[in-house]
Amino acid sequence: MALTSDAGREEAAPAVEFDGVSKVYDPEGEALRALDGVEFAVDRGEFVCIVGPSGCGKSTLFRIVAGLENATSGEVTVDGRPVEGPGPDRGMVFQDDALFPWRTVLGNVTYGLEEVGTPGDDTVEGRARHCLDLVGLSEFADAYPKSLSGGQRQRVGIARALAVDPPILLMDEPFASVDERTKATLHAELLDIWEGTEKTVLFVTHDVEEAVYLADRIVVLTDRPGSVAELVPVDRPRPRDRTGEAFTAVEDRVLSHFRD
Repeated sequence: MALTSDAGREEAAPAVEFDGVSKVYDPEGEALRALDGVEFAVDRGEFVCIVGPSGCGKSTLFRIVAGLENATSGEVTVDGRPVEGPGPDRGMVFQDDALFPWRTVLGNVTYGLEEVGTPGDDTVEGRARHCLDLVGLSEFADAYPKSLSGGQRQRVGIARALAVDPPILLMDEPFASVDERTKATLHAELLDIWEGTEKTVLFVTHDVEEAVYLADRIVVLTDRPGSVAELVPVDRPRPRDRTGEAFTAVEDRVLSHFRD
């Protein structure tokens, strides 16, 4: 039955839905199919990771839901509405933190707020400082990016994405370039933020252990052209024991798709 109002649409629709999404590139007249009929939905408040072999189209899928690229066919909807470009309903965090080196940490976080304003009655600076507090960087507000570690820079990127209070966080391998100890700390901090804010998270990674640790469900993509091989539930309480048998069983189930 068709929905008749925005309120009805938002109540019934998933947070994000991929409906037969395909992507074909045409470099020098030779078609290259990156994605082929990707279909899955993400519920509100769900933490979903996307994994797959190198070159399977994970980042392409991210760029399509972010509104940075168009699908060749099929459709992506957010709250039941077709994605037609970037929007304040989707905060983005990239592997490259993409901070402005001439702005302070606080200035980087206020950047998006200067364009779209603040949620509620917050001032721009007040909202930015609140988000820096969420990621544990309040004392670095006046520092410049060059003085920060890789993990700290990624925290600034997360704070910037949170600042406009988007219901959805899109994260493309945000911790790929940090060391394992820092990554473990960032995992715990991200889960705390997610649980405290009830955001919907779509997280792209090549690291299966990372996906099993973080996700409610894991979308496993096939080799190129990427399509959904399996949707793997991770029905385990948090925090998860990375060395436990149940954790390893889920990890092996995902990895089985990458073996010949």
